[in-house]
Amino acid sequence: MKNTRKATIQDLSQLAELFDQYRIFYHKESDIPAAENFLKERIEKKDSEIFVAENEDKLVGFVQLYPLFSSTRMKRYWLLNDLYVNENYRGKGFSKELIEEAKELCRSTNACGVLLETGKSNDIGNQLYPSCGFELYDSVNFYEWTHNS
Repeated sequence: MKNTRKATIQDLSQLAELFDQYRIFYHKESDIPAAENFLKERIEKKDSEIFVAENEDKLVGFVQLYPLFSSTRMKRYWLLNDLYVNENYRGKGFSKELIEEAKELCRSTNACGVLLETGKSNDIGNQLYPSCGFELYDSVNFYEWTHNS
C-alpha cells in the first residue's frame, strides 16, 4: 500500500515539524517558524520537489529533491538532499517508499539520475541506499567551499 504523495501547502505545519526534527538530527538548533518559512518558499517558488510519507493521516517522513543539470549528459539530475522518517516510524518501509517517489520523479522528468551524499558514519543510510539500487561512486573527490557570513 502506497503511503507517500507529493507535499502540498496544506502539509506545511506538520512538514515543518518533521523538517525541524531532521535539522536537530544534524545538530542544528530547533526553529520551527524558520523551517516553515523555508519550506513554504520552496513549495511556492517550486525550487524543490517534496514528497511526504503518511501513517493514519499523520506525516511521518519526507524527502526533498533539488534540480541540477549535467552539462555532459545535457539532462536534468535530481539531488536527493533531505530524507527523514520520524524515529517512531523507522524500519517500516517509509524511507524506501520515499526513495521510490524520488526515482519516479527522475523517470517522469526524463532526468539522468538521482544523486545523494551521506556521511561515511551513517550506517543506516549506507545500507538503505544500495538496497534501493544506488551505487557508491567513489572515483571522484567531493570538495566544498563555504562562505562564512
